[in-house]
Formats: sequence, structure tokens, C-alpha cells
Amino acid sequence: MDGQAGDLMQTMGRAARDAAAELAFAPAARKTAALMAAADAVAAHEAGILAANARDLDYGREKGLSPAMMDRLTLNPARIAAICEGLRSVAAQPDPVGRVLAEWDRPTGLHIQRVATPLGVVGVIYESRPNVTADAGALCLKSGNAVILRGGSESFHSSGAIHACMVEGLRAAGLPEAAIQLVPTRDRGMVTEMLRATGFIDVIIPRGGKGLVGLVQAEARVPVFAHLEGICHVYADGDADPEKARRVVLNAKTRRTGICGAAECLLIDRAFWDRHGAVLIEDLLAAGVEVRAEGDLARVPGTVPATPEDFGREFLDMIIAARLVEGVDGAIAHIRRYGSNHTESILTENDATAARFFERLDSAILMRNASTQFADGGEFGMGAEIGIATGKMHARGPVGAEQLTSFKYLVTGDGTCRA
Repeated sequence: MDGQAGDLMQTMGRAARDAAAELAFAPAARKTAALMAAADAVAAHEAGILAANARDLDYGREKGLSPAMMDRLTLNPARIAAICEGLRSVAAQPDPVGRVLAEWDRPTGLHIQRVATPLGVVGVIYESRPNVTADAGALCLKSGNAVILRGGSESFHSSGAIHACMVEGLRAAGLPEAAIQLVPTRDRGMVTEMLRATGFIDVIIPRGGKGLVGLVQAEARVPVFAHLEGICHVYADGDADPEKARRVVLNAKTRRTGICGAAECLLIDRAFWDRHGAVLIEDLLAAGVEVRAEGDLARVPGTVPATPEDFGREFLDMIIAARLVEGVDGAIAHIRRYGSNHTESILTENDATAARFFERLDSAILMRNASTQFADGGEFGMGAEIGIATGKMHARGPVGAEQLTSFKYLVTGDGTCRA
């Protein structure tokens, strides 16, 4: 490490290591108290947080951020209330540290336990969502990890205001303030330093667009939990209930278009098309969605002809690709080719078809008759999430407090010696 960013990384890294050592055995009650106090602080400082966010929104407009990015950046009283609720929800979760995952006895007389332990120091690099400051800080604290947060330049002031509330919570509970640190500069050199900080950071979690996540995955020397894109599919099977399908498809695409769980591709079984016609496409068009369709679907008035590049694309906008497929196997083949292993949903009343879809796809989250917008740790009962992991090592799907633990073996003998 060299330069100012390197010096800052060393200072923050050492402080995080010291804090992590203390958090590893911190009582559950103190961690809970810190999170409850942080929630109270966020609520008490709502006006200051909104003022900080207004500065960030001005900065975002000057940078020409897309509507989806501006939506991610925006805070309002309802979203601040949701941040408080998320903090309290994480506080109420069972403490994941110290859980006995398995235990057994050996003929040698040894008693062996596998026990959940914190990972150590987590680095989180994120873009425009200031709420990640609270979510990531809360989940890391709950799981006994110290965290170094590097928010995006566009959310600099909002993240700083929320971080001050998190520190207030730590202070109130008598926990080390370095347990939750926020990089205090927009210097992009700190991203590089975090990716190289093998002596200080145990895992990196990126939250942001394809450019950020791709950079992290390509450059990191530290292990990474991440998903590159949320290319989520909804498949309307021939045995789908049409009214359920209409509700789910609209919600999956239009509830919030800028999140990774938004549907980006609609696959319609030809049998559904033969029975119910263009109802799903017409609903989307009526809601203001640009439907990029091919084949018979492209003849529906109001659609736009799809190009090959529209499939396997994350729009994060009021745009969806649509294609007819031949049954569940056609849907499976399409998703295997174009999906990103994030979230897929099948709409069907046929148990055998649903079982085939679940069995033959390997995305981190598979759903039946439910909107892909539920791909969220809070909706899974985790209180919040630090991200969605689509890799196959350690964590998959929503990464909550439990997924931010590892384990160690505790072995007890009685003067026991190996023969």
C-alpha cells in the first residue's frame, strides 16, 4: 500500500481488526442494544439525513444519473422509517454467533462441536443506495463482524449522516466505534486498496451495477460475495392461473424497476398463449412498460421488436423482453442460456411442472406463483440483507447475519492421546 489511500486503508484496517477481535465475543444483548440505539438515532436525526440526501440528489442530477439510479439514491420519510424498521428487525433476530451447528462423539473419547463464528472484517463497496450503510452495518454487527463501508460518491453525504447514527448506537452500547467504519473520502483509490487488503479484510461484498461488481470480481485479491447482474425471469406455464399470473407479472416488473429482483424477461408457454392470448403483454403495455417481443408476441399492438441483445439484459427500467417458449423445458433452456443465477419464478398450478423447474435450474432463488421482487433478505425474514450472492461458495441468495458467519471446531478430551 502506498499514498494517502494506502495509509488510510492501513489505519482503518488495523482499527477494524481490533474491533473484530472484541466483537467476536461481545454479548448478544450489547449488539442488540447498539442496533436499537442506532434506530432511535436515525429517527431522531431524520431532518439532518434528509438535508444530506438533498445535497446528494443535487450532485446526482449534475452527474446525469439515470432515473433508476436517482430512485435508489432518494430518501424520504417513508424510506427512513424503513431503515429504522430494518435496524430493529435485525436487532430482533437470533444471534448467529456461537450456534452449535453440529456435535458428535468419537470412539477415541473426543467430543467435537462445530460452532458458528464471525468472518472477521467485511468490506462493503456500494453505489447509490444510502440505506446500505445501515443494512450492512447492522448485519455485520449482529454477526460479530467489523465492517469497512465505502459508499458511492453520489451518496456521500447521506451515507455519512446514517453512519453517524450507527456510531451513536455503538457508543451507547459500549462497543468499539471502529466496528462500523465509513471511508471518509470520495477518493476511488480506496476501492483499489480495499480490494487488495488481504491482511485486513476477510471478504468483500459489492452492491451496485455491473461495472462496479465486474471490477470487484476481476480485481479483488480478497474473497467476494456478489452477483454481477439480476437477470430475473418469470415463466407463465400453460397451467398457470391467469389472474395470479397477471398480478405477479405486473408486480415483478413494475413495483420497483431499479432493484436486482425486478423481472427483466417474461417467458410465456405457448399453451398459455393459446388459452389466454396476449393478456400478460397487454397488462404490461397498459402499465407503461416497453415490451420488446419476438415471434407471435411481436404482433401484439404496442410492442417493440426484440433484438438478440434484449435477452440476457438487465434493463433496470420500465422495459421487459418477452418470448414464447415450448413448455417448461423451453423455459429452462432459455434461463440456462441467458440467466444470471439470481432469481426465477414459475407461474403454474401443476405440482410436477413446478418440481421440474425447481429441480433443473440452479439459480440462487427459485419461486413459484410469487413475484421476483421478493428476492430480498427482509422479505425472507432476515431483517435485512447485505446483498444477493449468486456464487456457489459459502453464501447463496440473500446474505443476512447468519450467512456472515463461518465456523470453528471445539474439541474436548480427557487426557486423550492418539494411538
